[in-house]
Amino acid sequence: MIKLIEHEHELDRPLLMKTLCGKKMLSYMRAYGPNYDFCRFYKITNETGYGFMFIINSTLIICTDGNLRPDQEIDLFISMNMPFRIEGDSNILEGIGLTEQYQRLNRTIFELIPDDSPLETIEEHVEFNPKLTDVYDILSEGFPNIADFSLWYTDTSHRCRHGISRVFTYRNSTTASVMFDIGSTILIGQVATTAAARGRGYAREFLKWLAKFFNGLGKRSYLLALDVRKSFYEEIGFREAGSEFVLERIDIEKDSMTKGKL
Repeated sequence: MIKLIEHEHELDRPLLMKTLCGKKMLSYMRAYGPNYDFCRFYKITNETGYGFMFIINSTLIICTDGNLRPDQEIDLFISMNMPFRIEGDSNILEGIGLTEQYQRLNRTIFELIPDDSPLETIEEHVEFNPKLTDVYDILSEGFPNIADFSLWYTDTSHRCRHGISRVFTYRNSTTASVMFDIGSTILIGQVATTAAARGRGYAREFLKWLAKFFNGLGKRSYLLALDVRKSFYEEIGFREAGSEFVLERIDIEKDSMTKGKL
């Protein structure tokens, strides 16, 4: 059975705090609550177990107790909503019966490990509160498929106001965002550099600074990398903390191999 969640207390916080996708779900619940049509939360139960689903715009996230197995109801829910991306519990994703509509993309979880790089020389070029218009200009070069400005701005500014997210820029040409900050865990995303500044090592310097900055705040920070960017983060010295895969629609034209290129 799939049931729409109407109150935050219906989520199983201890369960969701175990995974990055679960923490993302909790962070969006904290930012938006359960009363927005574009941001909906569901509980899934069947004879094998239980879990939760969260759909925000065109992304569906599925987190379970580890026992829940896919069934026709989940397939029907996906076919009715047809999200662009599905992520979360690999057992559920493996069993989704919509193979003709979705492709599988591998993703590595990296923990940002601080090193001895000097903070001061980098930090003087970090903007802690950049204009979101400037951030979007950088992102639009690195992420050709990013949402239109009004949608991105509304969501990003809302999450920042609620203390879920933060955005930074470096040397006015590289950006990275805190997608969520919950407990002692931070997820970094939307890392991009303008085309004109690529090859100067800005992204490398900036990410090393972020690793040290958040470590100094007592936080463990992570990022998710598709295979095309895996070697870049390995070269920086970040630690591989796990692997997963996501499903993405194959009937929507996009540039999977170059999106997010630094």
